[in-house]
Amino acid sequence: MIEPPRRTSEGGISTPVRAVVVLALLYLFLTGVELLGGGFKHLGKDLVDGLFEGVSNPLGGFFVGLLATILVQSSSVSTSVIVGLVASGVVGVDEAVPMVMGANVGTTVTAVLVSLAHMRRAQEFRRAFAAATVHDFFNILAVAVFLPFEIATGFLSRTATWITDQVIGSSGASFKSPLKEAVKMPAGWVRDLLEKLGAHGDVMGGLLIGIGVAFIFVALAFITRNMRLLVADRVEVAINRALGAGSGMVAILIGMVITISVQSSSITTSVLVPLAASGVLTLENIYPVTLGANVGTTVTALLASLATGSPAAVTVAIVHTLFNLSGIAVFYPVRALRNVPIRLARGLADLVMDRRSMAVAYTVGMFVVVPLLGVLTLR
Repeated sequence: MIEPPRRTSEGGISTPVRAVVVLALLYLFLTGVELLGGGFKHLGKDLVDGLFEGVSNPLGGFFVGLLATILVQSSSVSTSVIVGLVASGVVGVDEAVPMVMGANVGTTVTAVLVSLAHMRRAQEFRRAFAAATVHDFFNILAVAVFLPFEIATGFLSRTATWITDQVIGSSGASFKSPLKEAVKMPAGWVRDLLEKLGAHGDVMGGLLIGIGVAFIFVALAFITRNMRLLVADRVEVAINRALGAGSGMVAILIGMVITISVQSSSITTSVLVPLAASGVLTLENIYPVTLGANVGTTVTALLASLATGSPAAVTVAIVHTLFNLSGIAVFYPVRALRNVPIRLARGLADLVMDRRSMAVAYTVGMFVVVPLLGVLTLR
């Protein structure tokens, strides 16, 4: 009797093996978060204050989060680093909230870059650029509403603190995290190795931070790649089924689930851009999927926060989730508000269709010039 072939994912690796690889990479990611937090504890206070001068200004913090996410092309990486900063006491909850809002806006750059690939074909480019920038406009509008509201009332941070207190206890004390205990050993190996090599004080701190960020970046990059290969043939089918059901809420849930599965909102939104360019999906259908992707991408920071043993870090991760859910609650249910990002995206797409150089100018201005000026001016 001939045995059926074992199921393999794209790339010739069996699905079970790839799943084990993802778990190993997840362990590396959590180790990176632990090393990052430990690294900042080794740095002198004056050095730390110099590094993060300006983040106490809410707009400065916003631009730092925006620029950091653009540089690493992943809000999952930047928000995980922010969580590590909060866990180590370098950045407070109030300072971290604008940073995660900036990260939310920065993650949209990937879809915009994907849309530029369609510039040679006018109508395709118009549809692709609108599909990419609708995510931009939603996130910008959400920040415009909730950043001032948060500064004035502390609504998001207060609500997140209350949730943290209910789930893990007082936000003023550490909690015993099994994830933190699980990564203590490999993190200790790295510290011991550096000590044997003669690293101490600020040098030790800098090396731990560098290694921690490298672990986080590499782990998330390969987790994303492996999860994309595992679910690649299901993503487009799931999106089409959701949109075929004609329900915006179903599309939001599908966007959320897909993003959690592939650990990257950029992949979810970037898949939508060529589908929009070809006319397979309309902007109205794409929009709710991007909102779900916004929520789904917050899971990485939540996981990272649980590995720190710091209630403050958990609070910041919950703020990220609440911010995205609140944006949906404000802008999506009411038709007049729901259509604002769509109209803005269509208007910009119509504007750049005849003058393609404006699309490049928008991308460079929005994702390079503005964040750089913001960071330099508000330091």
